[in-house]
Amino acid sequence: MANELDETTGPVKEDGRDVNVIEKQLPVQVGWGSTLFEILLWCLGIVPGVVFLFMKIGARNYFRKLQQKLQTDASTIDNYLEQRVQILQNVAGLVEKAVALDSDVMKAVAAFRGGAAAAGADRNAVQAQLDGAFGRLFPQVEAYPELRAHAAIADAMQQNAYLQKEITAARTLYNDTVNQWNTDLFDWPTKMIVAARAGYTTRIPFSASKEVKAQARQKFF
Repeated sequence: MANELDETTGPVKEDGRDVNVIEKQLPVQVGWGSTLFEILLWCLGIVPGVVFLFMKIGARNYFRKLQQKLQTDASTIDNYLEQRVQILQNVAGLVEKAVALDSDVMKAVAAFRGGAAAAGADRNAVQAQLDGAFGRLFPQVEAYPELRAHAAIADAMQQNAYLQKEITAARTLYNDTVNQWNTDLFDWPTKMIVAARAGYTTRIPFSASKEVKAQARQKFF
């Protein structure tokens, strides 16, 4: 039997296909078959019914713990974003004393001083604003050798690079937990029945913004 998907004979989309995260949450639903399954267990005797009841209690506790892990993973990303905000403010304060900064940079700094990175803010939006602010700030630093040699500024630039890597790692961890949640929701019978009765839906993993994707396609060297 031939392969259903054959990479050697196609069809092949030569112009490629971009990958996007679908911004949609899917509800978990079970039909009458699941209800019949539970009834049959009780019909088979008290023991099967009680065992499945405890399995459902375990599944409910599992989902509650997993939700707490999702919160923790998301909070880790927020912590790193907050540190990047502090670095931006510190560097902007040092550079501003030596050169006239781009007005857009100062607007970004002022916005973050006003609480743009507060809890509940859109993480993607905060990250995009930070990337834009640093993208305008660091070229100005590079244009002045005396600023580039400033120990505090050099250290801040290194910290920013480090935090960007940590944010990427934290997002990967968050996406792993989201994937675990989304997969377990449809694990029939126990978890899926519990999820449907609780009204759970799938969760949307982290996705890069349109601007970041466009920048990734640019020629860097």
